[in-house]
Amino acid sequence: MTAHTNPPGTMPTTSASLAEDWRTQVSNIEQLARAQGLKYHPVEFEVVPESFMTEIAIYGLPVRMPHWSFGVRYIYQLIQHRMGLSRLFEVVFPGNPGRAYLAKSNSAAENVLVTAHVLGHADFSANNILFRRSQEQVGEHIVEQAAAHARQIGMAIEEHGLERVEAVLDAALALEQHIDVDQALRRPRYPELVPERAPLASDEFSQRFAALGPDTARKQSTGPAKRAPVPPHPEKDLLWFIAHYAPEMEPWERDIFLAVREESFYFYPVFACQIMNEGWASYWHARLLREADFLPQSAYVDAIKCHSDVVRPTASGDNVSLSTNPYHLGFSIWEKIVERDGLEQARRIMCEDDDFAFVRNHLTLDLANELKLFRYKGPAGGTLTVQEMDLPALHEALLAPKYGFGAPTVSAARIHVDGKLELSHDHVTDGRGLDPERARRVLEYVARVWRRPVTLMTIDSDGRTMEIAVAPPAQLSTV
Repeated sequence: MTAHTNPPGTMPTTSASLAEDWRTQVSNIEQLARAQGLKYHPVEFEVVPESFMTEIAIYGLPVRMPHWSFGVRYIYQLIQHRMGLSRLFEVVFPGNPGRAYLAKSNSAAENVLVTAHVLGHADFSANNILFRRSQEQVGEHIVEQAAAHARQIGMAIEEHGLERVEAVLDAALALEQHIDVDQALRRPRYPELVPERAPLASDEFSQRFAALGPDTARKQSTGPAKRAPVPPHPEKDLLWFIAHYAPEMEPWERDIFLAVREESFYFYPVFACQIMNEGWASYWHARLLREADFLPQSAYVDAIKCHSDVVRPTASGDNVSLSTNPYHLGFSIWEKIVERDGLEQARRIMCEDDDFAFVRNHLTLDLANELKLFRYKGPAGGTLTVQEMDLPALHEALLAPKYGFGAPTVSAARIHVDGKLELSHDHVTDGRGLDPERARRVLEYVARVWRRPVTLMTIDSDGRTMEIAVAPPAQLSTV
């Protein structure tokens, strides 16, 4: 899902109704896009009210499982919109066919630009390796699948009650970023027994090595096979692990966990390729508009003005915390790549990279200076000087929020004999701490579905080892 917002200070464009001439241009823009080399699945365009646009952007899908956390996000987005800090032009969903929802308040000129922008997204999602892998596993009809998940949860509420279902959703959605995208979506359970050692190789060298003495001879296993520990290694796919190994989890609860996990696999490439994807779509809407000699001059001028708002440096909407606008950053990098290496090489990068490789390999020192991404200092009204020009540090500052799907690296470390679940925070690799109160709240959610005590090993603000422990509600105690 890609939600396209405008920068702060750009107020909504009002229109009594969508101009029909925009619809007549869609086929022309699509024909031009394919002539320029874009390769994408068919896209279905639909114009919807702004209120529905906001709901789609918040839920991430047109129809999704109900949960109170989406209502909190909706209120925040509504406030941003009414303050003029955020506006949604379109929301795009990859698939075959792709889905694009356009705001009813868009002008005809804005929708011309948005159509070209959507086709850029469609080209990206049909060819980028992360998106392709996601669609191969999740499927190409996520909108319908999410609607089926919502119906499934609705039936669970009827059968088991809202309170029980909401408790499961609390835990699953609190862990929605804790998946392992390096594993398959549908992966088997761990082997129950410790695997036997492979037989000794029959080549001459192996036989002579084994004959050197008792220290080099391979010991043969005796007695019954040993049960394998669970987990056999630190497991960071917490949604999968809890769904398969929670001691008393009921089938309908497991189904909810796996539904949330499936949707997380869909959302991951959107998150991991945001700078690339938005930049690619912005590059192509600008390029297609320049080539669209079939557009009336007035529509072209209005669309170019909209383009300038989209790729201005200031971030907005969900990106207000960023020091730069991902649309602007991605667009600028793609322009340099095409200028330097040509479109064919740019397409290869688009197919193979994610934001980590894209930023590290192609945000150069010269471009960072040009975009004024380094920190400056100086007196008001005086000459500003660059405070530091550490390019690797800049790369890491831009990419730090993306590590681990934006979540701390927490793994299932051990199930104790009494069923207690021990989690471990990899604070060394992670490079970030945890908010103890927030972590405790998540553990409380998890303990309700694990139905045994849950502990988390981490460090406090002073770097000292700390254990956060909770028990399920039936035996909740102060730790």
